[in-house]
Amino acid sequence: MPLQPARLDFTSDGTPFSTACGDAGHPARGGPAQSRHVFIAGNDLPARWRGRDRFVILETGFGFGLDFLATWQAWRDDPQACRRLHFVSLEPHPFTADDLARAHAAWPELTDLAGELRGAWPPLIPGIHRLHLAGGRLTLTLVLGDVVNGLRGLDAAVDAFFVDGFPAAIDQESSASEFCRALARLAAPGATLAARSVAGHLGEALADVEFDLAERPGFAGHGRFLSGRFRSRRPSRHVPPADRRALVIGAGIAGSTTAHRLAAAGWQVTVLDAHAAPGEGASGNLAGVLRPLPSADDNRLSRLTRAGYLATRALLQTLPDARWSPCGVLHLGREPGHEAQQRKAVAALGWPETVLRYVTAAEAGALLGRPLSTGGWLFPGGGWVQPASLCRAALASSERIALRMNTPVACLQRAGDGWQALAADGTVVAEAPVAIIAGGAAATRFGQLCWLPQRAARGQVSHLPPASALSLPMVVCKYGYAAPVVDGWQLIGATLQAGDDDAGMRLADHRDNLARLEMMLPGSTAAIDPATLGGRVGFRPMSPDRLPIVGPVPDIAAVATTSRLHSLPRLPGLWCVQGFGARGIVWSALMADLLVARLEGNPLPLENDLAAAVDPGRFLIKGSRGPASTDLAENGA
Repeated sequence: MPLQPARLDFTSDGTPFSTACGDAGHPARGGPAQSRHVFIAGNDLPARWRGRDRFVILETGFGFGLDFLATWQAWRDDPQACRRLHFVSLEPHPFTADDLARAHAAWPELTDLAGELRGAWPPLIPGIHRLHLAGGRLTLTLVLGDVVNGLRGLDAAVDAFFVDGFPAAIDQESSASEFCRALARLAAPGATLAARSVAGHLGEALADVEFDLAERPGFAGHGRFLSGRFRSRRPSRHVPPADRRALVIGAGIAGSTTAHRLAAAGWQVTVLDAHAAPGEGASGNLAGVLRPLPSADDNRLSRLTRAGYLATRALLQTLPDARWSPCGVLHLGREPGHEAQQRKAVAALGWPETVLRYVTAAEAGALLGRPLSTGGWLFPGGGWVQPASLCRAALASSERIALRMNTPVACLQRAGDGWQALAADGTVVAEAPVAIIAGGAAATRFGQLCWLPQRAARGQVSHLPPASALSLPMVVCKYGYAAPVVDGWQLIGATLQAGDDDAGMRLADHRDNLARLEMMLPGSTAAIDPATLGGRVGFRPMSPDRLPIVGPVPDIAAVATTSRLHSLPRLPGLWCVQGFGARGIVWSALMADLLVARLEGNPLPLENDLAAAVDPGRFLIKGSRGPASTDLAENGA
């Protein structure tokens, strides 16, 4: 369901507020001082985060972001603050960035922090949005959409709760009970809580889920608020690692972005790759397409590609040496029926037009300067990315990354509490407590992943020389894709053949790529001789369900029949980032963030069902579709 943004109003004295859903969480008076009194002091902060490696706060109503900004300010100004702060906030009716700017003008003390927040503000699309702020030490995880459903989808260990409003979610006894059970599920041992209101069934429901509560005087002597502590001492499932050293096998886009995110989290990372330079395998194409893949029912692929698209765009904006262009992507309907489905998806999703809009055949033709038979999706912020440049930029971003090229790894072996990477002669190449396999199509040669139903799929792209290049202002997709000219060459493609290990260039595949281009842009290939074309062949790691394969590697020798992911035995310290297929650019940043969040025990950047959907253990679950469900139909991304 599309989000309904909050409406900004002002009181007679110029104080901003919102009446969205009757939400008292958008304060009409008090501002940051009220946030400090109720939520920061009410959770005994900053004392409780001092000396900690990580501290996690969850808020149930972001509003103008005042609670977040006041907390950020207190954390920034505390010399003994925790190393990293995670702030998770749910909001059913977010403000636009423009309305936030108007509202924030009322609190000049927060100007610098508010400006950084708005600079990272996401498009208003349902789901989880990850914002890395304060040089990466502060992570804001925004959950946009229904609050109770959002809580159900979260995986986090919360140290402090800011319960801010949402009477619609807690004004009935049953609703309050469900809401509070969701909070308790996320509570870390010794978690505290502050709630702006003492009204309704909230206090009773919190007591029922093991919160010890007390009423405290409200801000400026007005009313009362609730303060509490979680008395359950159940063991934490989200313990940060004591030794942050990892080796990553593969310097393609999966391994490079994973190393980048690990280094940003404070890890020492050794990256090993058999090639002479980063991104020479499947990530070596001249350019690749960056755009999501929507659907009217917003299925898992749609949600994952949307989240991945936004995460990759955010990462690219922090890596100035990565080559990319947000020139836009036009994805044309294959025929009128498909175009109608595209139009239906745009209407059903209701995404902002800065992310996705439908264009008619006439509008699409005007964008390209040529007549077209169908319209389709326009992604104004999409474009092309040069994968190898992203790999190089990500790996060069931190002194914590040690890059070792021309270093093939023959196998991995467990050694004590860690892993060793061995050369073909048995020499130990590198070792660390954590090993991450990001070897692309070749990863299944490692014994620990030989069972994985990932297949290598051969793909050939064609390069049109300058004399034959089309004048395209943006990337165009239909049966294949064509990018604007990059470094004097125009990339078109791509073929896709599973189980084909021929690494040589084939004239037949050039003909196939030209045929796709002709169906997409009639009359564009008449003067092009396929025998004169250059190109490139790569091998994509394809998963049976077209989704990435990211997470801890199961111990296949110890696996018994089970229907639950959490019951699968895992190999301690061994992880994989695999199965990107033709969507390495779209998946890479998000999957790196997911892997590091799981390693660190941080709040996840994806809902539980999506994290489970990419877990490598899914192929071992009783009743899973497995390899028989392979679908290689999508080759244009």
